[in-house]
Amino acid sequence: MPTLLDELKARTFFHDATPGLAERLAEGPITGYVGFDPTADSLHVGNLIPVMALSWLQRLGGTPIVLVGGGTGMVGDPGGRRTERPLLSVEQIDHNVACIRAQLERFVRFDGKNAARVRNNADWLRPIGLMEFLREVGKHFTVNYMLAKDSVKSRMESGISFTEFTYMLVQAYDFWHLYKTEGCELQLGGSDQWGNITAGTELIARREGALAHGLVLPLITTASGTKFGKSEEGAVYLDPRKTSPYRFYQFWVNSDDRDVEKWLRYFTFLPLEEVRAILSEQERDPGKRAAQKRLADELTERVHGGEALRNVVSASRLLFGGVGPRESGPEALEVLSREIPTARAAREALIGLPVLEALVRAGLATSKGDARRGIQGKGFLLNGEVPAPERSLSATDLLYGRYVMLQKGKKNHALLVAEG
Repeated sequence: MPTLLDELKARTFFHDATPGLAERLAEGPITGYVGFDPTADSLHVGNLIPVMALSWLQRLGGTPIVLVGGGTGMVGDPGGRRTERPLLSVEQIDHNVACIRAQLERFVRFDGKNAARVRNNADWLRPIGLMEFLREVGKHFTVNYMLAKDSVKSRMESGISFTEFTYMLVQAYDFWHLYKTEGCELQLGGSDQWGNITAGTELIARREGALAHGLVLPLITTASGTKFGKSEEGAVYLDPRKTSPYRFYQFWVNSDDRDVEKWLRYFTFLPLEEVRAILSEQERDPGKRAAQKRLADELTERVHGGEALRNVVSASRLLFGGVGPRESGPEALEVLSREIPTARAAREALIGLPVLEALVRAGLATSKGDARRGIQGKGFLLNGEVPAPERSLSATDLLYGRYVMLQKGKKNHALLVAEG
């Protein structure tokens, strides 16, 4: 069986590791952890970078620890920021912790052999006294050592509070605590966490005379130079209330051709031979976007489940070709009612509504005259067909008893939805 290092390097999903990690992994299974500070109540797709590494650790025989930062979240990591993070209340942190744990359960297994464990560093950080922390941790680090870390150096010009300055010591204490109580020998994270991770290995070496390890993953940018994990609407979240399953699916479907191979290697568990086969199919017919669709299928099903995937695929086929409104199913239309312009009205108000008024109400036509001219030019569709300008909606036009699908040209869609 390959080791974690072998797998990540084969997928080019590797940036750096501390000396001796390859030899330790060759000896047998290892316990490793990734920390997540609960600054929000949902992870975003950028968080999938360390999550996938933790998943591979478990799949290759290791024991993963998910560390949620109920304690470190009260301090805030200065890395990657020019200004200090706002401090959250204890109640908000605890709420965010619960939400994040539920999302991580999609990626790591919490039962059976080498089951994942969840730990909250609030359990040991909130009770610790200042004097105890200074004696047990602070004395092992010089200010010069801390100033040399990139996460601190990057903030020296704009300023860094003492609270954030001590963050690396708090994270180092986490690693030491997990080493002592859980036998955890490995911390994983993005390459921007290298300084914090190596502070932990340093503390373990000084306090325990033992060798612990760190492994960091590449920070990702897209081929177009934009920040990975951003869409036109902002960050792409795993919480369906923040980013709908449909928009989550579209984020991956719209991946740049130059990125999709990398995303398949990073964010799916597909064997590399299968990834190569998918890419060969893509090369034969790029227009079908086989690689992007497979990527979107894999991620959407894992994060949102099989039923959500089926519904968003049906909704996508309805909008972009492949199935008509009468064959789509009510679930697809319900998905679209939350994604495209939608006007809602009582059922009795829709039955008998002139088609020209329906197009105006849906926002596809500016006036009845505009709607009439558009229909005459075959530019408007009602449930996939060109309607007669003089007709009105009937009960048979209400797909599945609720929906009327209207379309202008190839790209503009709207729905009328009967309520009650």
